[in-house]
Amino acid sequence: MRIPGHKLSLLLIAALMALVVAGCSGGGSDETETTTPTVEETTALTKDELIAQGDGICAEVNAAVGALSSSESEEAGTAGQSEKVANLYLGMVERLQGLGAPEENDSTYVKFTEAAEELAKVEGELKLAAEREDVLAMEEAGQEASAALEEFQSQAGIYGFEDCSEEPGLPTPAGGETAPGGEELEGGEEGGVEPEYVEPAPEEEIVPEEEVAPETGGAGGVEEAPAPAPETGGSSGGVGPG
Repeated sequence: MRIPGHKLSLLLIAALMALVVAGCSGGGSDETETTTPTVEETTALTKDELIAQGDGICAEVNAAVGALSSSESEEAGTAGQSEKVANLYLGMVERLQGLGAPEENDSTYVKFTEAAEELAKVEGELKLAAEREDVLAMEEAGQEASAALEEFQSQAGIYGFEDCSEEPGLPTPAGGETAPGGEELEGGEEGGVEPEYVEPAPEEEIVPEEEVAPETGGAGGVEEAPAPAPETGGSSGGVGPG
């Protein structure tokens, strides 16, 4: 029996579709496997590690602010200096936040981070006022920044930081020498030079002089011998009594 041409075409198409479906369902080994990239988790720092790294950051910023204040003392309070100081503190807070939270769950660290965020906020406002050269806004933001910095230093000291709790200033040179900017030096007063200690010379032993009898007599201090008594009697060449 001969199959008409159009039916034959339909059969061929159906056979091809069956082959395609069979190939898709049976090709499990040909499927491309997708891999999810692994993200390395950052290990949280211990409290001691966090304090050590945080103090290193604060020490750099304190020295930079101290150097800026010393070199531009005549321009203190100007827009340019305020903007530079604000940038330093903004960078400090960003780097401290980059350290992450410590392993230990400590409420004092939460207060420290809140103080750091507030410091960054007001320093940002001070920077914006300085860029606009708005004197009134700079004065207001400067007062808020001083209060925020004081709170930041207080909370840093409570948590255990040392450099982060200190006022900005130049580092003290080795040997206890005076550092510019009024840094308190070893063995001396703040901003001053301690006078050099000179050991006193040993006292000379005083030897009492020997007592000398007072001299009498004429000039020259030599006592004259008494004049000899006149000679009497039978001496040769003498004159005897009549």
